[in-house]
Amino acid sequence: MGYDDTGSTGRRSEARGRRRRRPLRAATGAVALLALLGVLVLGGYAFYLQRTVANNIEHEDLMAEDESVITISPSLTGGNQPGQTDGGTGQGGGAGQGGAEGQGGAEGQDGAEGDGSTTAGEGVDAVDEDETAPIVGEDGQPLDTTGVEVTATTPSRSTDAGDAMNFLIIGSDSRDLSVERGRSDVIVLMHVNDERDRVDLVHFPRDLFVPIAGTGGSSKINAAYAYGGAPLLVQTLQPLVDVPIDHVVIVNFESFRSMTDAIGGVEVQVTEAGGGFDVGTQHMDGEQGLRFVRERYSLSQGDISRGERQMQFVKAIMLKALSRDTLTNPVRLANFVDAATTNLTVDQNLQVGEMRDLGFSMRDVRGGDIHFWQGPWNGIDMHPVAGSIVLMAPDQMTLLSKHLRTDTMESYADNVSPRSGFGG
Repeated sequence: MGYDDTGSTGRRSEARGRRRRRPLRAATGAVALLALLGVLVLGGYAFYLQRTVANNIEHEDLMAEDESVITISPSLTGGNQPGQTDGGTGQGGGAGQGGAEGQGGAEGQDGAEGDGSTTAGEGVDAVDEDETAPIVGEDGQPLDTTGVEVTATTPSRSTDAGDAMNFLIIGSDSRDLSVERGRSDVIVLMHVNDERDRVDLVHFPRDLFVPIAGTGGSSKINAAYAYGGAPLLVQTLQPLVDVPIDHVVIVNFESFRSMTDAIGGVEVQVTEAGGGFDVGTQHMDGEQGLRFVRERYSLSQGDISRGERQMQFVKAIMLKALSRDTLTNPVRLANFVDAATTNLTVDQNLQVGEMRDLGFSMRDVRGGDIHFWQGPWNGIDMHPVAGSIVLMAPDQMTLLSKHLRTDTMESYADNVSPRSGFGG
């Protein structure tokens, strides 16, 4: 009877199979471990970024709920009140947009000295540019609005707008909003469309003369912020554009210096030479960027032109922050997030998760998707009390409102606001 080696051979084959499978299992285990480590690293990095944002951002009551009351309290303006001349340049006259000194007369937008021909009615001097303009009645005289209570309301949201969002961005010179509001030299409405592939930035000149909500009077639009903080500015702006403002963001422009440096500088498209900057694409670091956005004296439209520069600079930062170079560089992204959220104040309802989701949904936004507009205006005037003011173009404002409400800014056009000079 012969020897049957079938069982032994089978066992050896099975053993060899097990040995062949061991390297495969080991490789599979290594890949799984690396994937797990990658998930942990990414998760930890995301947690770090979220914690950085949460620790840096300040939440304040910047918006008023419907039917709540806003009490006007100019004591927190942080700027000069009418009649207080703490280093003001005028001597009985008002400083115009250009900012040259007045000598007993009012100054025009281009900063030329007045000749004394414009006087303030009833012995009330026009404020200079470093003072907060008073709220004036129909007779042109200042109203005493201290302690006036304004009931908050919100415009209805059109179903045509879908999930479009409106942010009010305020540039303040205050370093501590709990101590003083500071002045709002930058007022921008940012409209993000429903598809998250278009952004419209509408800059409202700080001297735009508008009705101030709940007071029965009018003043420069930045006076709303001075007298009632962000809530009163929201209530003043919403009736003009007839859309609800979803969130409010207050930023100190000093923080733009660190933001710019954190992403290695930005490429800014300069459309008007002045202040040491030539027309064309200019690379700017943080210090250069601050000089760029602050300059107005050498520009053709004074503060109007400065507003355009501010939006050009904001666009450059947005594009660099959303670029692949930033999003795929963990160190640069972390530095930018830290810089961007330091000294940033947002309303109580704007949570870190919503900010993260919005940023992710806008990751495909490019330069051609960001558009600038001026709050509609049609001229400059000298008010006998409020000083140099920018005149609103009511019909064009209505048209802007229509396109914001229906989320159709792609077809909006403004042929009214002057592109040069100061209109009629």
